[in-house]
Amino acid sequence: MVKAIWQRLRTSVGWCKTQLPELSTSIRQKSNTSIRQSTRSGNHSTGLYVISRHTPLNQTQVAILLTVLLLTAILGQRFYNQPALTVGTHATDTFIAPYNATLPDMITTEENRQAARSGSTIILKIDQEKTKAILEEANGILGQGTGLRQEAGNIPYLSTAQLSSRTQRYLRQAPPQDWQEIWDLAQVPELTNIVLQQGTNGSLQIRINALETNQRIALGELVRLRERTSLQSIKAIRNQVDTHRRQYTTTKLKLENLTTRGSLQPLDHRLFELSDADWQSVQTASRLVVNRMLTQGIHEGMPTALWNQAIDTQLQGTLQLDPLVGLNRDELIGQETIAKEIAAKIVSSVLQPNLIADQEQTRLRAEQVENEVQTVTVSIEQGDSIVNKGETITQGDFVLLDHFNLTQRRFNWLGFSSFGALVSACVGTLLWVDHWQKGGLRQRDHLLVLSVIVSVAALMALKIPGLGLPAVGLLLGSFYGYILATVTIGLLVILLPVGGSVAVLPLFAAACAALVGAWIAPRLRSREEFALLGGVVGLTQGLIHLILTLMFNSVAASVWYTVLRDSALFGAYGIAWSIVALGVSPYLESFFDVVTPIRLAELSNPNRPLLKRLAADAPGTFQHTMFVANLAEAAARALGHNIELVRAGTLYHDIGKMHDPLGFIENQMGGPNKHDLIDDPWVSADIIKKHVTEGLVMAKKHRLPKAIQAFIPEHQGAMLISYFYYQAQEIASQNPEMEVRDEDFRYNGPIPQSPETGIVMLADSCEAALRSLNKEACAEDAYAMVNKILRARWKDKQLVDSCLTRKDMDVIANVFVQVWQQFNHKRIAYPKGALAAKELS
Repeated sequence: MVKAIWQRLRTSVGWCKTQLPELSTSIRQKSNTSIRQSTRSGNHSTGLYVISRHTPLNQTQVAILLTVLLLTAILGQRFYNQPALTVGTHATDTFIAPYNATLPDMITTEENRQAARSGSTIILKIDQEKTKAILEEANGILGQGTGLRQEAGNIPYLSTAQLSSRTQRYLRQAPPQDWQEIWDLAQVPELTNIVLQQGTNGSLQIRINALETNQRIALGELVRLRERTSLQSIKAIRNQVDTHRRQYTTTKLKLENLTTRGSLQPLDHRLFELSDADWQSVQTASRLVVNRMLTQGIHEGMPTALWNQAIDTQLQGTLQLDPLVGLNRDELIGQETIAKEIAAKIVSSVLQPNLIADQEQTRLRAEQVENEVQTVTVSIEQGDSIVNKGETITQGDFVLLDHFNLTQRRFNWLGFSSFGALVSACVGTLLWVDHWQKGGLRQRDHLLVLSVIVSVAALMALKIPGLGLPAVGLLLGSFYGYILATVTIGLLVILLPVGGSVAVLPLFAAACAALVGAWIAPRLRSREEFALLGGVVGLTQGLIHLILTLMFNSVAASVWYTVLRDSALFGAYGIAWSIVALGVSPYLESFFDVVTPIRLAELSNPNRPLLKRLAADAPGTFQHTMFVANLAEAAARALGHNIELVRAGTLYHDIGKMHDPLGFIENQMGGPNKHDLIDDPWVSADIIKKHVTEGLVMAKKHRLPKAIQAFIPEHQGAMLISYFYYQAQEIASQNPEMEVRDEDFRYNGPIPQSPETGIVMLADSCEAALRSLNKEACAEDAYAMVNKILRARWKDKQLVDSCLTRKDMDVIANVFVQVWQQFNHKRIAYPKGALAAKELS
């Protein structure tokens, strides 16, 4: 990247041309260019064919410096006109408005709109099923209370002419010892005068004085009843009281058991102390309060204290009691308190929140509120104070201060320098990763990466959603592999929020989608797969945006529609950027001469115009090319080199033979040999060598990548055209004046500069020899012939720059023999009669 920037900044076009890499023969001979495979993704089948060259150290340093300055200037947008006084800082002075102003506060307005979109206003509705269940539960408790009261026995259970209702109620629930004490005293004859105040008895008076009010009242009524009824009637009354006492005690224990199990928790034994009229009033009031509160609606978050306060307020004036005769004021208050507490406990025990969010109405309301949000404005009159010295500047204050040019905007040199240091670290990281990987980027590749980063910065300035990061991941992943693309995306995620105003959540979602694209893109082999990957990238971007929105924003479940809509829209942005990447990738590949697996697969299509012409004009060469491609591809696979590059390069390595197809024996189809008619080895050698130069002309005309063009001269290297060389030597031996120069019969080179072109050279050399073997030849014969050819190329120093080793030669020889065996396998010999029957069928 940095080298490309240096060359792009040179003002002399001629100087640039001399520096740019060319794949022509003359420049290859003068330079120390090494062509290597760059497997960016760690998968050898998805690598790139790149060119590495040496640049003087001073040029590299200047290029790095210019790159850092350029990226710092483009990405560090926030430091150009940065205000010293911002929201949250303290005013350094008291600022007065010089004139009247009314200004829009767009940041606050957008926050209000965001609040509307997030569903801050939730429309609730009553859950009818839950309300019905609550009412049924309340009726059930009241019904069980009525049943228990009936089991305990009704009041009065005696005639009120005998004993009052108050006395009967007391006697039913009085402790056994108290009841026995009252009964014993009532049977004492002397007690009559005391009760009727006709005399005194010291000991009896003491016992009476120890009794409580209810006990005294009950004792007096029993004494009077004894005076006016017979002894037998008194005993009958005693039996009735005892019967009702046992019945009351049994029912009370039953109520306690039900309360312990929780089914009647709001009720207690005071239920039996209420009169029928009071209990009826409690039931009516309880149903009315429950119905009122449920109709009004109860929210989930309603505090318990507020809940109880609402119940007490509702019961006020609703509970109408019938005061018992003979009760004093305190007893009446106690009676009312008991009834109110029982009613409150019943109501509070059954009430539950019955308000739920109305999804549809909330969504419509959110959309309506968002549309109705008015632009927030801040106003001030001339001479008024905007903010006083020492006060914290609010958003409204900042809008006014910035309008009046009082925010002290300036170029932040310190921030810019610090950001430059960060950019330097990022550029260093990127260059280190490039150096660490196998192979290296060319100047054009550096320029392409820099252009992508600059494009992202431009999109940031234009506030384009997603910043094009999905396109960055797809393009760089497809061009240079996953590692370089991941590092670039990671550095952008660091630099963009620091240098500019970027929302972190959308940035992170776009970066995740870009990483997915960068991870999968190097494995693609067609544009169709690339397009499908765009859909995956868009889906990832939308899903990550949704997850992050739910994690870091307070969003009501009722407005998920709005959240889903926004995330779906963000996912659509990801698909749109993927379409952009798909559309521009062929142009970038062509302009920057980038060779991707997809482009190699397209170039290997037999329906390409140049390959179709080769099959039509030079069919023998085409068949030769296909067999060489099989040999070379198998060897590249065994050695772990770029299979796609080998196949594509092999298909085009002999296209130059189309300039004179009959000059090559494979196209003569048994006809006369053109070279026999020429009978001049020097002319024949020129015809043979011309297929290299003509092939380069055709390749450039059809704009084949330079990595493919390299196979045309390098598959022949600087080898000797031995057949015509020895023929020339025979002629020279008969004519001493003739001189046979070695260079006249050698290809111009260069020799193979990469393992891929070296493999193709060996495959091309062995193809004819393997085809020449008869059908009876064995694998040992084929191996011996192949090994002899490989040793000859090794000794001729044709492979010294190819990075192939002696060990690789053994692997290549074995692979070539295996492929030959697959094509030369024996067939079953059919009898003549079977062959005739087969032909007729």
